[in-house]
Amino acid sequence: MAKIGIGLVGGGYMGKAHAVAMASVGAVFDTHLRPSLEVVAASSDASAERYRAAYGFARGTGDWRDLVADPKVEAVVIASPQSTHRAIAEAAFADGKPVFCEKPLGGSLEDATAMVAAAEESGLPNMIGFNYVRTPATQFVRQLLAEGAIGDVTYFRGEHTEDFLGDRNLPANWRTTGRANGCMGDLSPHMINCALALMGPMAEVSARIETVHGTRPGGVVDNDDHGQMMVRFENGAMGHLYFSRIATGRKMGYAYEIHGTKGSIRFDQEDQNAVYLYRAEGPEATRGFTKILTGPEHPDYLPFCQGPGHGTGYQDQIIIEARDFLRAIETGDAIWPTFRDGLEVSRVVDTAFTAAETGGWVSIPQI
Repeated sequence: MAKIGIGLVGGGYMGKAHAVAMASVGAVFDTHLRPSLEVVAASSDASAERYRAAYGFARGTGDWRDLVADPKVEAVVIASPQSTHRAIAEAAFADGKPVFCEKPLGGSLEDATAMVAAAEESGLPNMIGFNYVRTPATQFVRQLLAEGAIGDVTYFRGEHTEDFLGDRNLPANWRTTGRANGCMGDLSPHMINCALALMGPMAEVSARIETVHGTRPGGVVDNDDHGQMMVRFENGAMGHLYFSRIATGRKMGYAYEIHGTKGSIRFDQEDQNAVYLYRAEGPEATRGFTKILTGPEHPDYLPFCQGPGHGTGYQDQIIIEARDFLRAIETGDAIWPTFRDGLEVSRVVDTAFTAAETGGWVSIPQI
């Protein structure tokens, strides 16, 4: 075993998840590299000190530049707002430090493109945080599709729907201003990444993107509440994706349905330990969707629990990501999803906005 010093930029919602993951990953996966929580950076010294004390870091700072420059920090995890991602990542790569960055890769396509250039020029390990696609269930679905379990895939329907801004009387906040903080910037990347992972590259899209609640107490909303995309994948399959932060009743609606010539698959993150599989075989009278509960036979389940059906949770997805990041650092091999995979998602989002503005189908530029 060898220690590796971790610096974490951002201590809020995702920062806490990454701090817990780095503290736990060695025990869960028996990794060769064992994280040492060295520095946490936040927007102020006071906030950083609170996070330091809560999460067990050796030091806190109100300036992320101090974190990147600290010789004890050997790898950087970025869990701060997307508008800050580019500067932090570029500085870390310039200082010779691998980077794990939360989605989206940057605050714009320009940011994402520059971050990929910096990562690839450095030759250092880099990863982006699309945690939901790491569940044992969705990893199992990827295996089923690769094995041809449902034949040739003809259609994909995906959604990422939540209702945290469903009440129009909720006050305006940082989420309601700036394109990067809208639904397409915040929620759509997860499901777009899922669609790319399960179906392969997209060829073209048609989109509609809307602001439903244009004003809220305290201000005007200048970004989108929901959006939808019709998609043609390069493999010829059709698709439809929907994203919403005002989907009343939906709390974690990361869900998809896939149709093939020999069967279908359904999954819903609100029931993240189950996959529904339909096989078009046997007598019609006895056909139906089979509920498959995840267990030790499914990817990355056993390190957490020996009992099938007992289930994994949200935090476990982040621990799986931490394992992959450490493995990339140890081996020097690129492990999916890298910054380039994040750039592909950013290109789809950017193309969707163009399609919404023009009202027609738009081809997705190739990376």
